[in-house]
Amino acid sequence: MLFVENPSLDPYFNIAAEEYLLRNFEKEITMIWRSNASVIVGKHQNTLAEINLPYVDKHKIPVVRRLSGGGTVFHDPGNINFTFIKKADKKKLVDFKQHTEPVINFLNNMMIPARFEGKNDLRVNGLKISGNAEHVHKSKVLHHGTLLFDSDLNKLNNAIKAREERFESKAIKSVRSKVANISGFLEEKISREVFEKHLKDYLMSFNTEAEIYNFNHTDLIAIEKLKTEKYTTWEWNFGYSPVYRFKNHQRVNGRSIQVEMAVEKGFVTVVTVMDGEDASEGAVLSNMLKGAAHNPGSVEALLSEINYAGYNQLADRWEVLGLFF
Repeated sequence: MLFVENPSLDPYFNIAAEEYLLRNFEKEITMIWRSNASVIVGKHQNTLAEINLPYVDKHKIPVVRRLSGGGTVFHDPGNINFTFIKKADKKKLVDFKQHTEPVINFLNNMMIPARFEGKNDLRVNGLKISGNAEHVHKSKVLHHGTLLFDSDLNKLNNAIKAREERFESKAIKSVRSKVANISGFLEEKISREVFEKHLKDYLMSFNTEAEIYNFNHTDLIAIEKLKTEKYTTWEWNFGYSPVYRFKNHQRVNGRSIQVEMAVEKGFVTVVTVMDGEDASEGAVLSNMLKGAAHNPGSVEALLSEINYAGYNQLADRWEVLGLFF
């Protein structure tokens, strides 16, 4: 077994590193890692429906689609992620309870009464401290999970505040749960660094032949390439979302405006903008939006081009831009 040391806080690099390790290493792997503030969505989710886009945009929080399924989670330096890559029984490749058992035992040893609850959560007194997901590749399974130690829960709750009512699709939806930090359950207060070291030592204790592995130059080049070509792209993080329909209705500058769109592979295929104040302006914008990418940059350029609903004079661009997300 290899225990991979990964000091990176770059969420794009870290998610790419998991895929690289899964596809290129034969030995079983354990990796503990952290990322800067970021939203990580499941492979089969509609990204826009899972996040609070105006908040994420304002705070420049990266949004990354991971390789595994499941729901959306929030990462920041106060959250510790664990990754296990193992050869698995072909009859039972996906087994959340088995793969989280070492982590639960560790937490219990730390006098934290964590339990496996729901589909893939670890909870303490009903509060979620860990979300988990898995991905199968040939005869191997990648299992990864979060451990909220001292995360910014206010930022977490704001960033993943769902806007599901505006979207209709067959995408996997996150199950929202009340969350808590592990640090609040510790009888004896310790730092995140000490907690992380205890976790590492505990996981390594099960395999006396475990080897510490640091990414070499070849690894880093390959991971950066995967990061650049896949994990930093709009096509993967947003455009990969399943086909969806979007509906929104709100008042802007005293005008009642309704937007309906169909989106496929991230591009608008059908759109109607119904503007009770100026039907012709709504029709012009509808024609412009058809075929455009459903992302803030593309929509913003069109709104600015015709100064739709006084867009160019607004102090908060999301007053109008928010209509479309």
